[in-house]
Amino acid sequence: MSFDGDLVIRRAVAADIPSLVALFADDAVGGHGDTRDPAALPDYEAAFRRIFDSPNDTLYVAELGGDVVGTFQTTLTTTMTARGATNLTIEAVQTRADLRGRGIGAAMIGFAVEKGRETGVRLVQLTSNSKREAAHRFYHRLGFTQSHVGFKMKLR
Repeated sequence: MSFDGDLVIRRAVAADIPSLVALFADDAVGGHGDTRDPAALPDYEAAFRRIFDSPNDTLYVAELGGDVVGTFQTTLTTTMTARGATNLTIEAVQTRADLRGRGIGAAMIGFAVEKGRETGVRLVQLTSNSKREAAHRFYHRLGFTQSHVGFKMKLR
């Protein structure tokens, strides 16, 4: 890792919303329609509140020198399969574009995996946009294996 300081990974707070929006708005591949337009801020604030209030979801930020440089979200899902196992899903992984390749993403994923171990989950899973070939290589390097095919249905 090549950080110019100490990387801190912590639960996101409402004051982080502008930094989070900036990370997602700068993502040209995601195609989620994220924007820095102030008119969209209430949507982001409402989403933050739903995530923050959820007992199964946690939104994290990675901070370097006081700046938010990355983010990810985890969700715990308990199913009837695997004898009632709980899985941890990692979503919305994003590292600031100018800092990619410096170990921030690996630190965030390592943090999430360790949280899963502490919680006693059966497995950690994530999905990645099929266009993100570099991200796929990254996840393979971290020990993830490709095991399923995903499907989506947009409703709005």
